[in-house]
Amino acid sequence: QVQLLESGGGLVQAGGSLRLSCAASGTIFRFNVMGWYRQAPGKQRELVATISNGGFTNYADSVKGRFTISGDNAKNTVYLQMSSLKPEDTAVYYCNAMRAVSYWGKGTLVTVSS
Repeated sequence: QVQLLESGGGLVQAGGSLRLSCAASGTIFRFNVMGWYRQAPGKQRELVATISNGGFTNYADSVKGRFTISGDNAKNTVYLQMSSLKPEDTAVYYCNAMRAVSYWGKGTLVTVSS
């Protein structure tokens, strides 16, 4: 059974940084794409960033230049380095992994205070 475990969320002041990590277990196969999504209170879940197993990255416009996604394909892990955080970045951040089927973590809360 595939499981995604996120870590690294927390409370940070505006302008600060956080690093999220996501590790997958329960499979020996590499995912085609791994990434991060977020859901703020009262809003729909939205894409933050993705990275393919070929290293191709994709970012939401709202985080370009501030967030960096990276990954270790061999270990099925993905990271999200978040800098220059803003209060509007406050959300539950979910790890996602895709290989024919889409898998989701339970999420980690990021709160950015003004």
